[in-house]
Amino acid sequence: MTDDKVYPASKPPGVVSSGATTKPTFPATKAQLYSANRPAYRPPPAARRRTHSRGCCCRCCCWTIFVIILLLLLVAAASAVVYLIYRPQQPTFTVSSLKVSSLNLTSATHLATAISLSVVAKNPNKNVGFSYDVTDITVYKVDDDVVIGKGSMASFVHGEKSTTLLKSTVGSPTGDLDEVSAGKLKGELKGKRGVAVKIVLDTKVKVKMGSVRTPKAGIRVTCEGIRVVAPTGKKATTAVTSSAKCKVDLRFKVWKFSF
Repeated sequence: MTDDKVYPASKPPGVVSSGATTKPTFPATKAQLYSANRPAYRPPPAARRRTHSRGCCCRCCCWTIFVIILLLLLVAAASAVVYLIYRPQQPTFTVSSLKVSSLNLTSATHLATAISLSVVAKNPNKNVGFSYDVTDITVYKVDDDVVIGKGSMASFVHGEKSTTLLKSTVGSPTGDLDEVSAGKLKGELKGKRGVAVKIVLDTKVKVKMGSVRTPKAGIRVTCEGIRVVAPTGKKATTAVTSSAKCKVDLRFKVWKFSF
């Protein structure tokens, strides 16, 4: 009779001698291998703000504005001082005479004009003088601003407290009139009241105040309240200018002095 020996079974996986169990191990997956080789994520450093350059720009703008304001204040103060010292006044102009030698339509739309014009210019200032360029003269019909004459006056110097007589001849306008304007003018020339006109003088002037001289500026003189009558023969007709009034529009920059 043989002895039957009982051999203990081998320990199952995960069982230790003390009775505790361990987790089974498995081979690493592809994801785990990729994570192990990938370097750790490090956030990029924050960009530095360019506060220094912005501060310089702000300071430059502030200084520029300050300098501009300071210059404007200095100019205003200098202008006020000059005005208080010299008290400049505008010159005055008056139409002293206006004689019409010719004012008639030689064709349906062509106007022939010949006018002798005299203007008196007065400078009321004691210490202020004016120097005028060549003056352009334009004669308009009042109701529709149709040009009926063109001319010019020579340049002249207007000294302190002086009166100057300016003379010129106004000729025909450049180009013909349109049919409507020519028809209206023809009807008014035949009437007894004549044609209401205004005279416009355009030029440039320099102002002298002691040793101070301004640059050239525009000046416009507009004279209204004049009626002209066309002559019927060779003798010129004289317009009534006693009620004529001239308005002076003088614009000059006193802040650009030349000494």
